[in-house]
Amino acid sequence: MGQNTYLMNRNKLLTMLHAYRRRFPTERTTERFQSFVVAQPRCFERNCWCDGHVTASSLVLNEPRTHTLLTQHAKLRKWLQLGGHCDGDFNPLRVAQREAMEESGLDVIPIMKDVFDLDIHEIPVRGDEPVHYHYDVRFALQISGSDAYRISGESLDLRWVLLDEVPKYNSEESILRMIHKIRTIAR
Repeated sequence: MGQNTYLMNRNKLLTMLHAYRRRFPTERTTERFQSFVVAQPRCFERNCWCDGHVTASSLVLNEPRTHTLLTQHAKLRKWLQLGGHCDGDFNPLRVAQREAMEESGLDVIPIMKDVFDLDIHEIPVRGDEPVHYHYDVRFALQISGSDAYRISGESLDLRWVLLDEVPKYNSEESILRMIHKIRTIAR
């Protein structure tokens, strides 16, 4: 793929990051995220090891928006939101929706198409993969139809969790930040 194609593919994400920065000007992660995307033509590729790669995830809500679906991640053994690698797809919303559907079997739709949250987190060495960062673009999704999920091979378990009870499963700052944000949107 040529340099111009890589830049065009990154422009949509850079536009989304710019809009996010206007909505959340005090979040320090945005500047580092933007710098990474500008500097790394292959940022959507899983094997971009120079610093890491872009991933996409989602806070999936039930229709009344009272519960979120958490996965007990098989590799990390933590309760997290659904998501995964872009694997070359430069549309993070599409990736977040695809990953949510693959990991749960649920039909999901965006609550909003704007970036809901950003996070940069370190991934430890695993097999041939060096320590690297996931530049995670996060979206707010809602199920469309049944809330009966199926557990994929990427999860040890899935569970609908009342928003107020999420800290019992994961009290990391980035998870709690998403819960705080969704409360302002889900009203």
